[in-house]
Amino acid sequence: MYLPPHFEERDIAKLHDAIRAYSFATIVIESPNGLIASHVPVLLDAALGEFGTLLFHVAKPNPQWSAVTPETEALAIFLGPHAYVSPSWYPTRNESGKVVPTWNYIAVHAYGPLEIFHDAAALRDLVTRLTAAHEGDRPEAWAPSDAPAGFIESQLRGIVGLRMPIRRLLGKWKVGQNRPEADRRGAIAALETSPHASDRATAAAMRAALDGSS
Repeated sequence: MYLPPHFEERDIAKLHDAIRAYSFATIVIESPNGLIASHVPVLLDAALGEFGTLLFHVAKPNPQWSAVTPETEALAIFLGPHAYVSPSWYPTRNESGKVVPTWNYIAVHAYGPLEIFHDAAALRDLVTRLTAAHEGDRPEAWAPSDAPAGFIESQLRGIVGLRMPIRRLLGKWKVGQNRPEADRRGAIAALETSPHASDRATAAAMRAALDGSS
């Protein structure tokens, strides 16, 4: 990931918060047949290792897991809110005309080896924790224990667990830091009125960075 210093985020707690918030990740590895990517919900265990450990599962027919070797390095990509930024929102447009469109976004890249596990108890623990993370405080939150035990056991036999100790962790908060304050505020004001949730979330990240709270 191209990472100019003014866009780089190094705060591990903040990077972990982003992984939890945007936990549907793209997992990429190189295999003998080329690059393979899967899109999966990921659980972060922040207490395991220097940068934490990612846990997820894939279907047994998915060829990605069987391509994993002890030398395999995986890349997990977490994409946060993102938005097109029009130069028409910048006061600089009327002052010098030296403006161009851009795209603001938040992204986290985690790198590390993959460890495969098939143990039924470990798989049950993973899917239980993943489910709890997404069911949250819903009035009728569902848990794997709500389903017949035999049914869950059959489902567990159809998946493979993967554990990824994070060896390197990069964060990019491209939220207007390279623009004058007036341009940043103009873009924020425009994005805040957008009907698209991602635009409004990007505006919130831009405002937090501008106000020094992020």
